[in-house]
Amino acid sequence: MARGYRYFEAIEKRAAILGFGIAIMASLGGLAEITPLFVHASTVRAPADIKPYDPLRLAGKDIYVREGCYLCHTQMIRALRAETERYGHYSVAEESVYDRPQLWGSKRTGPDLARVGGKYSDEWQRLHLLDPRKVVPQSNMPAYPWLEHEPIDASDIMARMRTLRTLGDGYSDADIAAAPEALQGKTALDALVAYLQGMGTHLPASYTAAAGGNGDQP
Repeated sequence: MARGYRYFEAIEKRAAILGFGIAIMASLGGLAEITPLFVHASTVRAPADIKPYDPLRLAGKDIYVREGCYLCHTQMIRALRAETERYGHYSVAEESVYDRPQLWGSKRTGPDLARVGGKYSDEWQRLHLLDPRKVVPQSNMPAYPWLEHEPIDASDIMARMRTLRTLGDGYSDADIAAAPEALQGKTALDALVAYLQGMGTHLPASYTAAAGGNGDQP
């Protein structure tokens, strides 16, 4: 017993050895937590009822990222009762399989948006983006009036679709060729509203069925 204690005492009195030992144990613990997540992530496949973003929503997602919306809003509902009662079904990896970058996040200056699609009308969303305090007086969200007059570059979206296709998204030549027509006359505001209105509406049918047909409850 005394000999074993001397070993511990020797480690405790040598900060370098103690620090090295702590680093090794922390690394082993971290690998035990993280490795299964990476293994699971590599096996996630898009369900048949989940499709890549259409051109307008793809443009809207780019604008959402560009304007930093993800810095204040998460798109991740945790599997906790307090979360699911407020926001709806908890988030699952399959519904975000086409997200690049992935936008689940952890900081909620504003409410989570994972299930905001269809919760409000298009007109409400437009007004909220142009002047948030007209619909939510206590809001501290900035306004985005310039989006109303900003055109969408269809050639840029087509290039993005081609790039995403190389990464595995199922865009056909016809899908890409149809992008200019789908985006004709659309503004950045239209695209962002389309993206918001699609959030949470693509929960895989298997999860909805498991919840008894109610996509708002886990």
